[in-house]
Amino acid sequence: MSETAQLDRTQNRAGGAAPASQKPAVTLHEHIVEVISDSGEGAQRCGQSLAAIAARSGNGIWTVEIIPAEIQPPARSVAGASGIRIRIGDQAVTNGGDETDLAVAFNEQVLLGRVRAGELKPGATILLENAWRDSRDPAIVKSFGDTVEALGKSGFRVIEIPLERECRALMTDARRGKNMFVLGMLLSIYSFDLQLGRDQVALTFGKKDRSVIETNVKLLEAGYAWGEANLDFKYRIPATKSAVPQVVTNGNTAIALGVLASGMDICAMYPITPATSASHYLSDCFEKVGGMVHQAEDEIAACAFAIGASYAGRCAVTITSGPGYSLKQEGIGLAVMAEIPLVVVNVQRGGPSTGQPTKVEQGDLLTAIYGSHGDAPKVVMAVSGIEDCFYSMITARKIAESFNMVVVVLSDASLATAQAPFPRPQFREDWLAPPVDQSPLPEGAKPYDWDSLTGIARRFSPGQPGGMHTVTGLAHDRNSKVAYDPSINEEGLRARSLKLAAFQKTLRTPPVFGDPEGDLLVVGWGSTKGVIEESVGRLRAEGLKVSSLHIRFIQPLPSGIGEILRRFRKVVTVEGTWGDHLEDKLIDENNRRYTPLAMMLRARYLVDVDCWSEARGQPIKPGNVVKALRARLDEGK
Repeated sequence: MSETAQLDRTQNRAGGAAPASQKPAVTLHEHIVEVISDSGEGAQRCGQSLAAIAARSGNGIWTVEIIPAEIQPPARSVAGASGIRIRIGDQAVTNGGDETDLAVAFNEQVLLGRVRAGELKPGATILLENAWRDSRDPAIVKSFGDTVEALGKSGFRVIEIPLERECRALMTDARRGKNMFVLGMLLSIYSFDLQLGRDQVALTFGKKDRSVIETNVKLLEAGYAWGEANLDFKYRIPATKSAVPQVVTNGNTAIALGVLASGMDICAMYPITPATSASHYLSDCFEKVGGMVHQAEDEIAACAFAIGASYAGRCAVTITSGPGYSLKQEGIGLAVMAEIPLVVVNVQRGGPSTGQPTKVEQGDLLTAIYGSHGDAPKVVMAVSGIEDCFYSMITARKIAESFNMVVVVLSDASLATAQAPFPRPQFREDWLAPPVDQSPLPEGAKPYDWDSLTGIARRFSPGQPGGMHTVTGLAHDRNSKVAYDPSINEEGLRARSLKLAAFQKTLRTPPVFGDPEGDLLVVGWGSTKGVIEESVGRLRAEGLKVSSLHIRFIQPLPSGIGEILRRFRKVVTVEGTWGDHLEDKLIDENNRRYTPLAMMLRARYLVDVDCWSEARGQPIKPGNVVKALRARLDEGK
C-alpha cells in the first residue's frame, strides 16, 4: 500500500558546507529518477544539472529528455509532460534503462501522462507539488485529490511537497525557482556534495547577472536542507572517479564538436527538430576557429550550399532530420554524380511526413541507402553512442575526401538529447583535412580519370593550374563532357560503384559481443547498441547462449558478417522502427514486412534473420528486449 505524507515546511539552511546527514543512506547499484513539469518550468535544466553533478562525482549517467509533441502544449495537461529522466549507476551507463524508481512532478496531470505510459516502476516513489490542493479552482482541487488517492491505491508511494510555498520564501515568481529547489532536494536524496551543486549553478547561470546566480544557489541550498529535514529516505550510489578527464555532453553537441575536430569549416543547415541544436552549438563557436555556419532559406538550398563549398576544395557538412533529408536527396544525387565530397548528418525522428518531430525512431536507414533516383552509391554509417557521435564526424570527413563520396551519418532523437560522459578527446593533427591542393596538374589530366581497379579519380580544385573543366550533374565522360553514349554511361556507373567496393575493403569485421557461436545472435545498428548489449548481458548472466553484433557501417557492409550469422542457431535484429507482427492475424510469411536491417541481412546473406522492433517514440528499454529475446529462445523447445 502507498503512504501519502503531508510534510511541514522547515527552516531553510543556507551557505557553508552541508551538515552531515543523520539519515542512513541505502546503497544502490543504480537508480532512475524523473523530473516532470509543464513546458518552461525548467525540469530539463534541473535534470541535466543533476546528471552533470553525478558524472563529476564519478557515476555513470544517461539522460532521456521528455519532450511533448506540441511546441507549447496547454499547462496541466496529460499530454504536455516536459522533463527528463536520469539514470545514475555505479558503473558506465549506456541507455535510459527500464521503469523509473523516483519521480518529481510539478503537477498531477503531467505525472498521469507518465503513469499511463507505463514509465514508472510499480511501487515507485512520487514527490508531488501540493500547491494544487489549495487551488481556487474546485476542479483542480478535485483532480489533485482524486489523482493522489488513485496513485496510492495503485501502489505508488506519494509524498506531497510544498515547492510553491518554499520557493516563495526566496523569490516572487516561484515557478522560475522550483527546478533549482528540486535539484537541491535530489542532491540530498542521492547524497551528492552540495558544493558540486553550487558549482553547477554558477556554471549553468554563468552568463547571467550575479544576483541570479546567488538566488539560484539559495534555492538549491533550501531544497537540500528541506530534503535533509523532511524526507525519510536517502540513497547512495557508489562512484569511482575517472583517472582521465571526462566530457559530459549530449549527442548533438558531440556531433558539433566532431565537426570542429574534423577540420570541416562549413556547416550549411536549415532549422529542424531534433537536429537544430548541433548547428546552434556550432553557431556559438565555429567562427572563432575559422569556420562558418550558413543558415539557408530551406533544406534544398542548405544542401546546395554545402556541395558548392565542398566543390571549392574542402569538405562541408549539412545537418538535418528526416523530412529535411528527403528534400536534400536531389542535391545529394548531384554530389554523387559530380563526385564531390559531402557529409550529411540525419538526426532521425518519427515519421512519415511530419510524424513525431520530438520522438525517436530509426526509420531512415533504407532512405539513406537507396533514397535517390538512379544508382547513387553512398557510404552510410550510424553512430551508436555519445562518444561515437564525436569520432564519427572525423571518420566521415576522411572517407568523403579520400573517396570523393557522400557520407551519410545517421544519429537519432534519442542520442541528440541524451547526456553521457566519455574521456576528453586528445586532439591529433591527423584528424584535420590537408590543405587544398593547388599544385599544377600534369598535362592531359582528366577530371574523371577513373582508376580501373578502385574507380577513384584525382580530385580537381577550382583554380588549380591545368584543371579547368565544367562540372555537371548529367552523365559525363572522363573529361566531364556531357555524354549519352551507352558505354560511357556504364563506365561512370561502374567507377562510382567501384569506389564503394574499394572502401568496403578497408572495413574490419565488427566484433561479436559474447561468444562467437550459440543459440541466438542479436544484431543492431545505431543507438540500440547500449540497450542490446545490456539485455544480452542479463541473459548471459543466466547462462543462456546469447551474443550480439552491432553494425556501424551499413552501406557497404563489412566482410565476415555472413560467417558470423551462420554460427548461430537463430538470428534476430532489434530496431527502433516498424516491422510487422506475426501475432496479427492477417500477417504471415508471405506478406510480412521485415525491419530494414533484417531485410538487408536476409537478402545479402540468405540467412533466416528474424526481427523485433518498437516504434513507440521512446528509447527501447532493456527489459522489453530481454522479454522478446527470451521468447525467441523458447520457440521450438
